[in-house]
Amino acid sequence: MASHQVRHGQAQPSRAEEYKLKHTSPQLGERWPAGAHGRGAGWMMGLCGDKFTSTYDLVEQMYCLYVRVVKAKDLPTNAITGSCDPYAEVKLGNYRGTTKHLEKRTNPEWNQVFAFSKERIQSTALEVFVKDREVVARDDYVGKVVFDLNEVPTRVPPDSPLAPQWYRLEDRRGDAKVRGEIMLAVWMGTQADEAFPEAWHADAASVHGEGVFNIRSKVYVSPKLWYLRVNVIEAQDVQPNGKGRFPEVFIKAQVGNQVLKTRICSARTLSPMWNEDLVFVVAEPFEEHLVLTVEDRVQPTKDEVLGRTALPLTLFEKRLDHRPVHSRWFNLERFGFTVLEGQQWKELKFSSRVHLRVCLEGAYHVMDESTMYISDTRPTARQLWKQPIGVLEVGILSAQGLIPMKMKDGRGASDAYCVAKYGQKWVRTRTIIDSFSPKWNEQYTWEVYDPCTVITLGVFDNCHLGGNDKPAGGGPAKDLRIGKVRIRLSTLEMDRIYTHAYPLIVLQPSGVKKMGELQLAVRFTCLSLANVIYLYGHTLLPKMHYIHPFTGNQVDSLRYQAMSIVAARLGRAEPPLRKEVVEYMLDVDSHMWSMRRSKANFFRIMSLLSGTLGTCRWFDGVCHWKNPITTILVHVLFLILICYPELILPMMLLYMFVIGLWNYRFRPRHPRHMDTKLSWAEAIHPDELDEEFDTFPTSKPHDLVRMRYDRLRSVAGRIQTVAGDMATQGERFQSLLSWRDPRATGLFVMFCLVAAVVLYATPFRVIALVAGLHTLRHPRFRSKLPSVTSNFFKRLPSRIDSML
Repeated sequence: MASHQVRHGQAQPSRAEEYKLKHTSPQLGERWPAGAHGRGAGWMMGLCGDKFTSTYDLVEQMYCLYVRVVKAKDLPTNAITGSCDPYAEVKLGNYRGTTKHLEKRTNPEWNQVFAFSKERIQSTALEVFVKDREVVARDDYVGKVVFDLNEVPTRVPPDSPLAPQWYRLEDRRGDAKVRGEIMLAVWMGTQADEAFPEAWHADAASVHGEGVFNIRSKVYVSPKLWYLRVNVIEAQDVQPNGKGRFPEVFIKAQVGNQVLKTRICSARTLSPMWNEDLVFVVAEPFEEHLVLTVEDRVQPTKDEVLGRTALPLTLFEKRLDHRPVHSRWFNLERFGFTVLEGQQWKELKFSSRVHLRVCLEGAYHVMDESTMYISDTRPTARQLWKQPIGVLEVGILSAQGLIPMKMKDGRGASDAYCVAKYGQKWVRTRTIIDSFSPKWNEQYTWEVYDPCTVITLGVFDNCHLGGNDKPAGGGPAKDLRIGKVRIRLSTLEMDRIYTHAYPLIVLQPSGVKKMGELQLAVRFTCLSLANVIYLYGHTLLPKMHYIHPFTGNQVDSLRYQAMSIVAARLGRAEPPLRKEVVEYMLDVDSHMWSMRRSKANFFRIMSLLSGTLGTCRWFDGVCHWKNPITTILVHVLFLILICYPELILPMMLLYMFVIGLWNYRFRPRHPRHMDTKLSWAEAIHPDELDEEFDTFPTSKPHDLVRMRYDRLRSVAGRIQTVAGDMATQGERFQSLLSWRDPRATGLFVMFCLVAAVVLYATPFRVIALVAGLHTLRHPRFRSKLPSVTSNFFKRLPSRIDSML
């Protein structure tokens, strides 16, 4: 039995080891330039000075055979149909790639690129066929061109693209020339080649139709977000539809699907006033209008429209600083009719107007994050941008050990791609078809304006390949999440390359699960160390964020609307970055209730307090002489500080300096990653996990909802008790001078007077010496009963007596 347990224990790796960050040693490329239009740092590096050049050295070099099929000319026509519907077919071993066919063209132009990975080349000859598409019979053979792979040139960036050449077509045996020519370019290159992103890849030969566009790598840019601040001041000449009453007026403002309302004006008047701020999130280009309606609350469930106006957003000024915005009057459209005797309708002949102060303020890209994983602190207005302080380069190398995400031809499969987001720039790698160990080897670059920011990378399974692929759980086709990684730039040493395999961990209804590993190479390069040091004392967000701050409810609402706008705009790109991907990258559901998150946050607080509690326990042991030697040393140190009080602050600072130097030995050697223990993802109860994945509103049976509600009431009751105790202690402290208890306040006032006289007449050193020796006195001189101060404080009144 014992031996069986040992063997079982050896076979099962510990969960901590499974979720551990692993150091890797990939064969990264040398520091060599990427193509002029390549996927490296090219388009950004010019802004960062001459210190950096465009490089592609954080990935493993992958060599590919590129074939660019440009066009053909003078192709023969079919003897029967009298026309030619040509297309080109590129064949290398068992791999075949075809261009689109063009109807009735003897001089077709395709301009398509085909890429064959060097690792999968199975032949020494490359054949390019030109064929005539036939609807009924077999496609007609027109001609071909054959290349010996040993004669194919190698293109090394930053060389210009290889010039295509005209080649005469040959017959099937290659002995004689036939009519027609084709323009081609064939070369060996790497993934840094500008043709790599748009090329047809042999490893994705099974993808056809619209799926071809959905597997390509792309760079996306988030829309520029602005806050639309509408200060509703007043309205004039507001007439209700019914006579004999003053209207209960409020204003409803709508921008797209965002709707906000002012309060109902409390004054019974035809010229109501509000002076309320309504804040929206809008994105450039401005497609929506600001629609304002003046409404009358006729009944609790019925509102009548009294006036309306629609204002284009381009009408308002963009505020770049804290200078005031001038208010304006806007006329409302004629809004209603009144009923006369005889049931005849007559249009009202006057117009109301509304007084507004409206401006656009530059939103910060923290608003497209659902939590405080800030990836950009710049305002939208480019005029307020500062120079970048560094460059972030990320090489997305590969993934290992991915699990099947869907069924394909009766077997598990995974078509993985990676998405990275930092600031306004989103990047998406190409999709590697049907592989549990995909290799992307793509490098991307971002400008860094603040080191205290986070880059987020997620791995997804592509379910939009144009075939019959279905998710394992059924339902509509959605790109399935595999895992996510976050890296905080401030934790990276400058100019150092980090090569690690990050565990891809997700929380599923069945529990926490490792989906594989993502291998990255990361480098944060600093342009100016002085600028980085300066930023640590500078405000995190622009000045407008602090001069006109938002409330907590406004921030939550604006953040949600900003995420919806970003998801909608990126979903309109080609290929689209789908909504489920954007929401997962931005943690759209992080605000939902979760017992697991509540426990995790509680124990985070307890972890912070553990040091203070440990210090208090140590000091209590010193006061009770549990270790006489330590207590004597504390007495000696205390007497030295009493004699030389000027040493107190220097000693404290020196002590923190020594602790900091000592902890330098234990500094983190690698970036942080997902911690399942910290997140309480391993010890969570199944029902609590099921509750976290429940929909909102809930879709569970009433009995289960009742049980969870009772549990929530129990937890909330304990929180309520703790909050009440904290409020009671504060109110007792407040009642010292409030005379709620005249005798207690009188005693405290007299004590303050006597203490003031004593402290004035007695040197401070004597007071400190007496207080310290009294605190450190031996246990035999201590009483087991509470102190006078404690007894007095607990007798003070609080406001809990007045609560129902």
